[in-house]
Amino acid sequence: MEEDFEFEFSEDPRFSVERYEEMIRNEDQYFFDSQAFENIIDYYIEKNDPIKALQVVDYAVSQHPFAAVFFIKQAQLFVATNQLDDAFEALNKAETLERSEGDIYLIRGNIFEALDRPEEALENYKTALSLAENKDEIYLMIALVYQNTGDYESAVKNLKRCLEHNMEHQDALYELAFCYDVLDKQEESIQFYKQYIDNEPYSYAAWYNLGNAYHKLNLYEKAIDAYDYAILIKENFASAYFNKGNSLIHLDKFSDAIDVYKQTFEYEPPNADTYCAIGECYEKLEQMEEARSFYKKAVKLDTKLSDAWFGIGVTLDFEDRYFESLHFYKKALALDDSNPDYWFAMADAYYKLGKLEDSEKAYTKVIELNPVDIEAWLDYSSILYEQSKLENAIETIAEAIKHNTDAAELYYRMVAYLFASGQYNEALNFLELALKIDPAKHEILFEYLPQLQDNKIIIDIINKYLI
Repeated sequence: MEEDFEFEFSEDPRFSVERYEEMIRNEDQYFFDSQAFENIIDYYIEKNDPIKALQVVDYAVSQHPFAAVFFIKQAQLFVATNQLDDAFEALNKAETLERSEGDIYLIRGNIFEALDRPEEALENYKTALSLAENKDEIYLMIALVYQNTGDYESAVKNLKRCLEHNMEHQDALYELAFCYDVLDKQEESIQFYKQYIDNEPYSYAAWYNLGNAYHKLNLYEKAIDAYDYAILIKENFASAYFNKGNSLIHLDKFSDAIDVYKQTFEYEPPNADTYCAIGECYEKLEQMEEARSFYKKAVKLDTKLSDAWFGIGVTLDFEDRYFESLHFYKKALALDDSNPDYWFAMADAYYKLGKLEDSEKAYTKVIELNPVDIEAWLDYSSILYEQSKLENAIETIAEAIKHNTDAAELYYRMVAYLFASGQYNEALNFLELALKIDPAKHEILFEYLPQLQDNKIIIDIINKYLI
C-alpha cells in the first residue's frame, strides 16, 4: 500500500535525488514516479552532468516505457553530447507515443538547423507552431532560420508575428532592427518602431532601435532624442549612452560625446571600444596627450583593437613624431591590412620622412583598396611628379579618372601635368572637361601651377565658364 501511494504525489526533488543516489550506491532498484525522475534528470542537467542525466533517463524509461517526456529529455541530452543520430531515434520514439508534444518538433528543428538543413528545420518548427500555446519563441526560431538562409523579408514577417504574440520580446526587436539594416530599409524600420512605440511607449528597446535607424540615415538630432527616451526609461542602458555619444561625434559635439561615453562607466565596466571612442574625441579636439592616454587604455584592454593602435599613431603624427607614428600604424595594419585609412596614414608619414619609395608603395595599397579616394590619387601622383616621373603621374591621374569620372579635382590636376609635359592641346581638352564638371574649383589649377595664371588662353577658357 505504501508503494502504491508513491503514484499519488511527487517527492521533494532533493529527497528524490538522495534516494536515487542511494539506490545506485546499494546497486538496488527503487521505484520513482515520473515527476520524481524528471526532477532527478533536471538536477544533473543543472549540474552540467549530461552523462549521469542520461543514466537516469535509462532508469526512467525502464519504469515508464510509455512516457514520451523521457524520450524527449533523452533527445535533448543526446544533442548536448553531440549524438545526433541517437537524438533523432529518441525523438521518433517520443513522436510514436505522443504526436502532439511540440517539444519533439522544436528539438528536431534545432538539430536540422545545426546540420544546415533549413527546409527540414522550418518544417518541424511550423509543426511545433501549430501545437504551441505560446508561439512567440517559435516565430523567433523560424525568423532566425530565414536570416541564416539570407531570406530577410521572410525573417521580418516572422519577427513581426513574434511581436504580435509578445510585444515585449526584446530579442525579436533587436533582430528586426538587424534585418531592416541588412535590407537597407531604415525608413520602414523607423515607421515600424514609431507605430510600435505608440502601443508600447515605455519600451526602451524600441526607442533604442529607433535611434539606431535615425543614426543610419544621418538624422543625428532625432537619434539623440530617441536614445534619450531609451535612457529615461532604463537609466542604466549603457548601449544607449554609447550610441548617443556616436551621434554627438557626427555633430562635432566632441566634449558632449566624451561626457556621455564616460556615463557608460557608471553602469558597466569600461571597455576598449569606449576608451577608443573617447580617445577619438580628444583627438578631434586636438588634445593629443589625453587622446593618446585613452587609446593606450583601449589597447591595454584589447590588444587586437586596430583603431586604438592607429589612433596612437595619429596623435604622434600630429606632433610631427612621424617615425614613432609609423610603429603604431604598422601595429594597426598587422591586425587589419585591408584598411585604406591605415595605409594612407603610412604613406603620408613616409612622405614626411622623405621615404618616397615606401610612400609610393603605401599609396598603391590605398588606391587598390579604395579607388574612389581622390586625395590618395592626387597625393600619389604628386610624389611621382616631384620625382620627375611625369609620364607616371599622368598615367596615375588617367587611372584615377576612370574610377572617379565626376571628380573635377582630378581633371584640373591632369591639366597641370599635361602642361608641364608640353601636351598643350590635350591639357586644354581636360581643362574644358574640368570646367564642365565644376568651374568653381578652377583655383586648384593655379594652386598647383601658379604660373598658369598668366596664360591668356587658359584664362579666356575659364572665363567662358564663369559667366
